[in-house]
Amino acid sequence: MIIVQIKDNEPLDKALKKFKKKFEKTGVVKQLRSRQAYEKPSVARRTEVKKAIHRTKLQRLEAEGAM
Repeated sequence: MIIVQIKDNEPLDKALKKFKKKFEKTGVVKQLRSRQAYEKPSVARRTEVKKAIHRTKLQRLEAEGAM
């Protein structure tokens, strides 16, 4: 259960923002989406490798641009 402490004069928008941030940190939505369809371990590894390659390419491009 997520509990958000709010102050006396704190607006509702700010409290809702705090709640959304805490909810996102728990990873419930991410876990729910991953459980909607089964993904084979080999496919999961392949996607992780592709993401890592993409990240390294972006980092390399950023490093070259900074020089």
